[in-house]
Amino acid sequence: MPVPVLFVVSGLTQYLGAAIAVGLFAVAGAIEVGWLRIAASAVLLLAWRRPWRRRWTRRELVGVAVFGVALAAMNLAFYVAIDHLPLGTAVAIEFLGPVAVAAVTGSGWRERGAIAVACAGVVLLAGVTIESDLPREDAVHGLAAITVAAACWAAYILLGRRVAVAGSGVTSLAVAMTVGALVFAPVLAPDALPVLGDWRHVAAVAGIALFSSVVPYALEQVVLRRVSAATFSVLLALLPASAAVVGAVVLRQVPTLPEVAGLLLVSGAIAMTAAPRDRRQGGAPPGDAPPDPPLP
Repeated sequence: MPVPVLFVVSGLTQYLGAAIAVGLFAVAGAIEVGWLRIAASAVLLLAWRRPWRRRWTRRELVGVAVFGVALAAMNLAFYVAIDHLPLGTAVAIEFLGPVAVAAVTGSGWRERGAIAVACAGVVLLAGVTIESDLPREDAVHGLAAITVAAACWAAYILLGRRVAVAGSGVTSLAVAMTVGALVFAPVLAPDALPVLGDWRHVAAVAGIALFSSVVPYALEQVVLRRVSAATFSVLLALLPASAAVVGAVVLRQVPTLPEVAGLLLVSGAIAMTAAPRDRRQGGAPPGDAPPDPPLP
């Protein structure tokens, strides 16, 4: 399946889960809901992959553990952000993290040009946010949280590619998600677990975990083995468009014309990089060796 199609599926499911999570913010805090998502995702992935059947070296476990902490921190910060900012806007600003990775690791002129186009779209979207009529407190808290999420997203890309190219990416993801949940459990679990007293909340958390973590992250582990970190970063530009669609349909957060223009610029960056690389690779299956060496 072409990489852009995988990203469309990944983005739509991921932000459908986020939209469901927004409905739980009235029951528990955003960061507590974020932790429940991580913990539930860990349970689902552990049941699916059963990582204890594999032999792990100490180096592998350390790498997966660091990846898991970055992954959990990214999700927690993102949930705090979407409690204060519109979903599409938050995702667009968070894209600054992947842009930074692409700027450092990209090499070809297409990637460099695509980075410039993507940056123009992100700057436009961020400017709309700053000049909007959001309350100042929401804007400050939301922008601070999404900046942290962007930094963690950059770390996730770099660490995630190392995990993916090492083999058994989804199995490693199960361990990483578990580590992330356990690290933040002492602080967040006491306030988060009482939410599970209602079966409807349990069903919602399970849906959030499935749509926001299990499906999209499993797809990303496949994609990370097929493309370089720079190309992966630019392809992630599909996610703001997916988030805007879900936000408009589910949460009624209709984007303005400047926001649509920003999304179109980001989509242009996708077209500049994905098609030529796909033609060169000939649609190599996920099990093949990655096209580029692992990042140092």
